[in-house]
Amino acid sequence: MSTAIRVELPAHLRTLARVKGEVTIQVEGTPTQRTLLDALEAAYPPLLGTIRDHTTLQRRPFIRFFACQEDLSFESIDTPLPGPVLTGHEPFLVIGAIAGG
Repeated sequence: MSTAIRVELPAHLRTLARVKGEVTIQVEGTPTQRTLLDALEAAYPPLLGTIRDHTTLQRRPFIRFFACQEDLSFESIDTPLPGPVLTGHEPFLVIGAIAGG
């Protein structure tokens, strides 16, 4: 079974992927952060290593994941995505975090 997931990327990643605006990714099996990011990187190879480390596949330090007004960055990568993301009512957001003081 395939699920269409809407994904919003920050401007610098949209530039790398050569897309404008939101993308829709087909995810096979249970849609989780892991399966979504696997499908996103497969669809847009220039994104490999930009969102997750090449070796560990852990989220990069200044990248955050949001959906349904919740920070999913520290959730298990294998937790199913929220219902509104699965139905297409809400996008999965990849956000570039900013540090400073």
